[in-house]
Amino acid sequence: MRICGIELTGSDAVVCLLHKDQELFSLPDSRIRKLSLKKDHTRADLQRFQKDLVQFLRDYKVQRVVIKERLQKGKFAGGAISFKLEAAIQLMAEPAIEVCLISATQSKAILADNPLPIPFADTDLKQFQEAAFTAAYVGHYL
Repeated sequence: MRICGIELTGSDAVVCLLHKDQELFSLPDSRIRKLSLKKDHTRADLQRFQKDLVQFLRDYKVQRVVIKERLQKGKFAGGAISFKLEAAIQLMAEPAIEVCLISATQSKAILADNPLPIPFADTDLKQFQEAAFTAAYVGHYL
């Protein structure tokens, strides 16, 4: 199964692809590391973001999207724009792609039972993709 992990930060969706086949993980090459919402945040901009994401997911034959859930309150709460992005992702009109949210608590529990097979530093991904990578990995155990 091919999963796309997503971390929403500001007006960006940081993405990471992770494929699991017969208990072996691989990181497919990807031309995109993040998708951004234009500064205007208009309806048309949100639709464009959604269209670009759907095209990316189709191109890479993704079956599931796992979004790292953000807090709604407190010091580390997500911003309004990131919640707009989350809604755009959840409302994709693409029946072949399942969309899941994963909380930090769920993620920690899954990682405790199924530790990462390699350290993140050995993946050759960019440092800003670590949370998206973890979301994709955890998504295989949902």
